[in-house]
Amino acid sequence: MLGRKNYTQTEIHTARTAIERQLAAYDRVVASTKAAAREEFDAVFFNQLLLALDRPFVHRIRPVTGKDGNALNEVEMLCDALITNGVLAPSKVIKLVPANSVTGIEFGASIQLDREQFGRLATAFFDDLENRFL
Repeated sequence: MLGRKNYTQTEIHTARTAIERQLAAYDRVVASTKAAAREEFDAVFFNQLLLALDRPFVHRIRPVTGKDGNALNEVEMLCDALITNGVLAPSKVIKLVPANSVTGIEFGASIQLDREQFGRLATAFFDDLENRFL
C-alpha cells in the first residue's frame, strides 16, 4: 500500500472505538484480578495493544507526521522497538525527546507500558491523527 496523507473520520473513529472497548474490557478484568498477576500481564497486554493501535495507520507519511516528537512518531518508535528488541532507541529521523514524550520512556529502556501510559498515548495519538490527517 502506498503512504497516506489523510484518513477519514470514520477510520479514526472506528479505530478509537476499538481501542476504547479493549481498555474497558481490561478495566473490568483488572477489577477482579490480584495485583501481582496484573503487573505481569500489563506489559504484555499494553505492548501488544500499542501494535494494534498503530496498525490501521501504519502507512502515514512523514511529510504529514513531521519529524518532531509528537505522539504519532512516539508510537512509531515504540512499535519499531517492540518489533526488534523491545528497547527504545533514538531515531536518525524523528527528534523525540523522552523527557517531553507522552510515555516518558527513556532511550535504552525496555518498553513495558502500563494502563496509564497507554491511555495517555492512545488519546494523544488519535488527537494528532485528527489534527494532521483529516
